[in-house]
Amino acid sequence: MGLVPVMLSLWGVSVALMLVVSIYAARLGRNEEAQIFLADSSNHVKQEQDAITARVGRIQPLKRSVMILAGAMTLLVVVYFVFNVVHQF
Repeated sequence: MGLVPVMLSLWGVSVALMLVVSIYAARLGRNEEAQIFLADSSNHVKQEQDAITARVGRIQPLKRSVMILAGAMTLLVVVYFVFNVVHQF
């Protein structure tokens, strides 16, 4: 097995992982609302929003890491193919 199939497989896995993590983060944050709770009667809703915010906050470093990995792999694939085209001429 050559370098190109391995590189393209790793790129595909990293992009798929980025999509999965992005969809998961979007599903977590879909019920998050940006609002101010002034009354004590809405304390339950405030706690619910705080829990959602905490879960979204925990997933953000993973999301950022996976996006950097997918971007680096994309850059690697593009540089390889550009270098290959330049090298053939």
